[in-house]
Amino acid sequence: MKAEFTRKLMRWNRDSNKRSMPWKGEKDPYKIWLSEIILQQTRVEQGLKYYEKFISKFPTIEHLAVSPDEKVYKLWEGLGYYSRCKNLLETARRVKNEYSGTFPDNYEEIKKLKGIGPYTAAAISSFAYNEPRAVVDGNVQRVLARYFGLTTPIDTNQGKNFYQQLAFELLDKKNAALYNQSIMDFGATICKPQNPLCKECIQQRDCVAFNKGFVARLPVKEKMVPKKNRWLYYFLIEVDDQIYIRKRAEKDIWQNLHEFVLLETPGPINRPFQGLPFLKKLFQRGVYDINHTSKLYKQQLTHQTIQGQFILVIAKKELVTLYSYMLVKKDKLHQYAFPKFINKFLEERTGFPA
Repeated sequence: MKAEFTRKLMRWNRDSNKRSMPWKGEKDPYKIWLSEIILQQTRVEQGLKYYEKFISKFPTIEHLAVSPDEKVYKLWEGLGYYSRCKNLLETARRVKNEYSGTFPDNYEEIKKLKGIGPYTAAAISSFAYNEPRAVVDGNVQRVLARYFGLTTPIDTNQGKNFYQQLAFELLDKKNAALYNQSIMDFGATICKPQNPLCKECIQQRDCVAFNKGFVARLPVKEKMVPKKNRWLYYFLIEVDDQIYIRKRAEKDIWQNLHEFVLLETPGPINRPFQGLPFLKKLFQRGVYDINHTSKLYKQQLTHQTIQGQFILVIAKKELVTLYSYMLVKKDKLHQYAFPKFINKFLEERTGFPA
């Protein structure tokens, strides 16, 4: 059954796989690594334009390694999960400094690099060097769970190890790169999460889930991460033609991106902003004017719902209480990287002065 699965998969890839992406067939480990990091937690359609921008700006890993952080974060803006960008820079600089700008050529060495786990290391080592390592992502787990009728949860350590071992047993050891790309494409285009194309599937005859009628129930997940709601109120505090911003340094969403003066609350603020204790404390009982208040903005992250508003506050002088923020010219804001939640407001600025 295992040999038949592999044989049919490779035949499907040869005769029917029409999925086209710029990194398919790529042998440059830098470009493979870049595409894999961008595609973590990102749809291919969205990641494609970022991949092309990064390759255009940073054609080699050395170009990336010597670039200022701010330039790289600005290019990453909108992709989310910004720890990936931080790890990207750290790894690029390590490869430049410790490996003379040449990407390691084996799985174990690649896995030592920041932000690279077993999946990404297997992808780079198999695609670039044809090392016989099985790539196991969500597409692969879904294909294997359905084909073999597996109810082992994919999100447990036991499940991850089980699927990794099964994937290795199915791997075409002599054509690891081709096999890995084939099964990932098969999961993305045929054995899809919703509305899989079972009627035209080459594996249909031997697929346990199809023959027993429970395709939609696989794969199984044991853990469901609870989602939480967060309320973020951003105060655009202006002094003359300048505005306060800071870089987020906490290990939280949007780390290393910039933001305005923030008040996070456990729920919505249902009172006038003018008399908020937060503002009174900031201004130390000084005079300030609230000129505009935005509509409610909302952004859905994987496990969080972000909601909030933007409030324009005019200050008469600089505030000593905002020592952790910096004042920048309003017409220079575009030079700084902001999260999507703030950029959406900056693009619209409905009712706000330019």
